[in-house]
Amino acid sequence: MKFLLNLFAVLCIFLSLEEVTSHGVQPLSTIAIEKAVFALDSTALIKASPSVLGVDEKNKEWVSVEYSSSKPSIDDWIGVFSPANFSSSTCLPENPRVGPPYLCTAPIKYQFANFSNSKYKDSGKGSLKLQLINQRSDFSFVLFSGGVSNPKVVAVSNIVAFANPNAPLYPRLAQGKTWNEMTVTWTSGYGIDLAEPFIEWGPKGGQKIRSLAVTLTFDRNSMCGAPARTVGWRDPGFIHTSFLKELWPNSPYTYKLGHKLLNGTYIWSGNYQFKASPYPGQNSVQRVIIFGDMGKDEADGSNEYNNFQRGSLNTTKQLIDDLKNYDIVFHIGDICYANGYLSQWDQFTSQVEPIASRVPYMIASGNHERDWPGTGSFYGNMDSGGECGVLAETMFFVPAENRAKFWYSTDYGMFRFCIADTEHDWREGTEQYKFIEHCLASVDRQKQPWLIFIAHRVLGYSSTDFYANEGSFAEPMGRDDLQKLWQKYKVDIAFYGHAHSYERTCPIYQNICTSNEKHYYKGSLNGTIHVVAGGGGASLSDFSTFTPRWSLFRDSDYGFVKLTAFDHSNLLLEYKKSSNGEVYDSLRISRDYRDILGCAVDSCPSVTLAS
Repeated sequence: MKFLLNLFAVLCIFLSLEEVTSHGVQPLSTIAIEKAVFALDSTALIKASPSVLGVDEKNKEWVSVEYSSSKPSIDDWIGVFSPANFSSSTCLPENPRVGPPYLCTAPIKYQFANFSNSKYKDSGKGSLKLQLINQRSDFSFVLFSGGVSNPKVVAVSNIVAFANPNAPLYPRLAQGKTWNEMTVTWTSGYGIDLAEPFIEWGPKGGQKIRSLAVTLTFDRNSMCGAPARTVGWRDPGFIHTSFLKELWPNSPYTYKLGHKLLNGTYIWSGNYQFKASPYPGQNSVQRVIIFGDMGKDEADGSNEYNNFQRGSLNTTKQLIDDLKNYDIVFHIGDICYANGYLSQWDQFTSQVEPIASRVPYMIASGNHERDWPGTGSFYGNMDSGGECGVLAETMFFVPAENRAKFWYSTDYGMFRFCIADTEHDWREGTEQYKFIEHCLASVDRQKQPWLIFIAHRVLGYSSTDFYANEGSFAEPMGRDDLQKLWQKYKVDIAFYGHAHSYERTCPIYQNICTSNEKHYYKGSLNGTIHVVAGGGGASLSDFSTFTPRWSLFRDSDYGFVKLTAFDHSNLLLEYKKSSNGEVYDSLRISRDYRDILGCAVDSCPSVTLAS
């Protein structure tokens, strides 16, 4: 009987792992594009202007769309398609007996015809302002009737295109595998059979050199399921990464993206700049931004994202406005919520370009990047929409030994960051557990006193309602094995996303606060502070009605965390709201190296009279 009860308990845990926590529906998934039919109306009209974009080398432009219908309805909507040819001629039949659908590609964005035209149903006339980014192909605009559940093509616009759709775009920096290496990743339409990719770079005001780039891409067969493999598929172009080595610490550098065509012609991006990382242990002011679950949003209000990722643009704007006051960003999972609609990754890299082109933009893997049944993910749900990690692993560089195993460490001055991958097993005895212990154990705390653990799902503590309902106040089995590592190696702060809110605990070990202080910690913490910073932009999570004793501050709002290491002895944590950038919670840690060396419960080997 006892065996059966234990077996039932284990089954309950694994069933909970299968459960998908819903934080909203990807708007493009609401369109039944495979049911679309052509019902062209000669009296209907839709046109877009200008027809040529980017003539002044801009990679983001506003387009005016005008449309009219003789049978207007509140269900009419405008879809933006790229490539412009979206008809059945581009669709693959499922088998010889079943013909392909009329449309096999979802739009890259959409908006209802009456969005900015309240009298559209009466007049049959309307207009929209939509923002397009350069995405390596042309665009067309389509007027649909029948709503998103029964779409009918009423009219198709002229074609709109960027002057050079293949241009190198959206650079994103990341720390390399050594502290004095910076990587630059970007996207273009040039394969290596068309052009040679490189970075031209050097010290600001100094001599420039060129570093070649490696090139990656993938095809539809790399996707694990629908919609990424079906209506959400879009050619990703080519993703290039160049490695800038032997940088001088904290020094400014400039760079630009280049492609040398086969005929000797050069294609250039604009000019960018960054500051090299400090060396491990360097005593300088170092500022870090941490958040999760931001996603993307549309400045033109399209895709009905206002009910899905409402805070994304605010978070992005605050970080752009404050660029001079931080040095590195950690976006800890649930990056853009493309959920299998690949066009959204380009739009996300465009949104964060002003940030990622200037400071290292480090990411962690979340459920919306990785999870898919039968692909080795720890959770058997379908949150990635069939991407199964391919997009995150290709679009962004991380200094992992194997990017399919998305755990890695990175040093930034006085910080050591150990980034875990919660979509793979982290429990004792696994490959990842061994990595985590090595990352925590190998740091020299005299040089790098600030030891930070990062993961997407909450492996520590959270009173978000769905975790409280589990009864574990974290991922089931989350801290069972890891808390002894956090305690043994004296991890200062552990950060998580997944729960779309902000929460900070006391320094804690085994569910017990190790300090009664709430904002200013002097000397040894004797435990680890756990911070949920998942309010980057996706729809917010609710807290449980019960507030545990270890939960010191909770806020169900959009925001991000800023860490500032002033020196080896003083650290400041600030939680800022995305709506205004103001600080709503903070703590300080002040200590010396001897405080790190001191023993706390379970942090030093046991001593007996015999020893």
